[in-house]
Amino acid sequence: MAHNEAVDVVLVGAGIMSATLAVLLKELDPAIKLEVVELMDSGAAESSNPWNNAGTGHAGLCELNYTPQAADGTVDIKKAVHINTQFEVSKQFWSYLTKQGTFGSCKSFISPVPHLSFVQGDKGVSFLKERFDVLSKHHAFSDMEYTEDKAKMAEWMPLMMPGRSPDEVLAATRVMNGTDVNFGALTNQLLKHLTSAPDTQVKYCKRVTGLKRNGSGWTVSIKDVNNGNTREVDAKFVFLGAGGAALPLLQASGIEESKGFGGFPISGQWLRCDNPEVVKHHQAKVYSQAAVGSPPMSVPHLDTRVVDGKKSLLFGPYAGFTTKFLKHGSFMDLPLSVRAGNIGPMLAVAKNNMDLTKYLVSEVMQSMEQRLDSLRRFYPEAKAKDWRLEVAGQRVQIIKKDPKKGGILQFGTELVSAKDGSLAALLGASPGASVTVSIMLELIEKCFPAKAKGEWAGKLAEIFPAREKVLETDAALYRKINTQNNIALELVEESSETPSYA
Repeated sequence: MAHNEAVDVVLVGAGIMSATLAVLLKELDPAIKLEVVELMDSGAAESSNPWNNAGTGHAGLCELNYTPQAADGTVDIKKAVHINTQFEVSKQFWSYLTKQGTFGSCKSFISPVPHLSFVQGDKGVSFLKERFDVLSKHHAFSDMEYTEDKAKMAEWMPLMMPGRSPDEVLAATRVMNGTDVNFGALTNQLLKHLTSAPDTQVKYCKRVTGLKRNGSGWTVSIKDVNNGNTREVDAKFVFLGAGGAALPLLQASGIEESKGFGGFPISGQWLRCDNPEVVKHHQAKVYSQAAVGSPPMSVPHLDTRVVDGKKSLLFGPYAGFTTKFLKHGSFMDLPLSVRAGNIGPMLAVAKNNMDLTKYLVSEVMQSMEQRLDSLRRFYPEAKAKDWRLEVAGQRVQIIKKDPKKGGILQFGTELVSAKDGSLAALLGASPGASVTVSIMLELIEKCFPAKAKGEWAGKLAEIFPAREKVLETDAALYRKINTQNNIALELVEESSETPSYA
């Protein structure tokens, strides 16, 4: 009987998560042998594809749901500050790779685009003012501007102001140094960089059909979807970074830590405009507040997107529901994910989230005219002929056990790893892509603790001169790292008056 192939690491899924982890591991240990296995025929075909996500370099600059307001009116900025510093960690990694000279151009995946927040009504204005007052005192947000002046808003967002009632109550904040990120281009650049190194392979049109324990590692069964051939690979470490498909694979592993997790798939749609006459009047990402009773992922925003050098506008997201865990998945994904260990939490979430279910049904049933009505809250003079509907990527929100409620629906990302560090999976959704590097560093510290503190420590310190915690508290260091990142990624000119913050 033939021996199985053997590698150090198998990574399932060729999206931003696996690509980032693979390149990081290869930088830390050039001798490591690894294989990336992807079901589709190219990298970044699911959530990392630029038209499947908003491409916002999530840095807490404009996303109002990252700064919740308590009943007494106080605004909590902890999450926004943490996400901002996580994005700076991502930028440190991309800057490091760009400086190597073999990675390619950063302009292919990151572009400077201002980040704005926009609110309507007295309550919204009161919240935004309080948010600005608190955030702007923190060194990561000190470049933020606030206005209630409609003439100023017309300068900041010229597409959005014509056609409004003169007595409409409005306010906005702006940070000039936000970014748009093409995570598809970044993923494929990472994969290309990866395969230029020895002992690395990226294999497409391959489905992982089995995971079983093999001593201290795993035997991974892999099927070629074109010819049906199967092979088995022995790996010391397995990473499940397959977006919505990570949950069924995590369940297939049988690790104790996977028990109780379920998934709630939510699809998305956007309105997209490619008309250059419209696009040229909106050079920003403008986020507002979700409608009362709507979930956090429904926060409406009108975004400049830069994909392959061409600018477009996206508006949305409009949620939808399907039982698929991937855009190219199966309608059986959700029912097949039900287990004895997670049926309790899943039923509890279904019972406790009837409002969400009603919301998703109403979103699915919307007509194009109703979607345009939502857009006109942002852009009153929007014309139907300039916009078309695009289907976005699937998001599988996490369902997990909760001692009080039985089960909770969690928005965000979660890293689940085996006790012995031999397998890890990433579950959940936004702001995932923007903070991928921080999440993968957390994975390395969890699953390779001895190496992270020992033989890899020097290289980690070289790539990441400042991590999140110190960036949150050390203003001078934040300014220094931020400026270096912005110059390396060509977000500002080195000779110009370099802004302090991005």
